[in-house]
Amino acid sequence: MAKILSAFAKRRQRVRTALRAKGGQRPRLSIHRSGQHIYAQIIDDTQGHTVAAASTLDKDVRGKVGTTCEAAAEVGKRVAAKAQAAGVTKVVFDRGGFLFHGRVKALADAAREGGLEF
Repeated sequence: MAKILSAFAKRRQRVRTALRAKGGQRPRLSIHRSGQHIYAQIIDDTQGHTVAAASTLDKDVRGKVGTTCEAAAEVGKRVAAKAQAAGVTKVVFDRGGFLFHGRVKALADAAREGGLEF
């Protein structure tokens, strides 16, 4: 029986396959976007632990920023600052199955401005 995948699942598989092809030398900046919130974490897959994380649920961010894109940009800045404090400057961007526009793009651009390279 063939497994039928949604468009989201196909994109997610494609992104993960491309990341694996690059090798596992860099930590992974993984994002998740829900209807109301956005989450970002930097994961070291070789050791299997999270180096830094930020989301719109953080007390400093929650309810203080205007639009969803502004909130995503704030999360991007915060995760970049936490990563730099942990000594991480280069990452690979794992957008999951989410398209690279809107909140995802805002988070990525802010993380780049914050000093992360990907």
